[in-house]
Amino acid sequence: MDILEEIKQIVEENKIVLFMKGNPDFPQCGFSMRTAEALKTCEVPFQSVDVLANPDVRTNLPKYSNWPTFPQLFINGELVGGCDIVMDLYEKGELQTMTKEAVA
Repeated sequence: MDILEEIKQIVEENKIVLFMKGNPDFPQCGFSMRTAEALKTCEVPFQSVDVLANPDVRTNLPKYSNWPTFPQLFINGELVGGCDIVMDLYEKGELQTMTKEAVA
């Protein structure tokens, strides 16, 4: 399977997926840590993909999403954004609503 197809499949098969450096229990950068922590406080299940352990995903995800940096959060197949956007949504209470609706 082509890597872009593989990324598409991951995004489409998971209601909430975070492409990050490391994993939620052991993040490898501060931006990934903050984003994962915000998601954890929403108390909804989410999938994570460690882009450091998957160099093909790390190289090609920006082509798929048109977003150059990590982490990248997708909800219901749509790119939400990176750390700054996720934190802004979290502080406004919108992330909690978005994630709860996604898993409902």
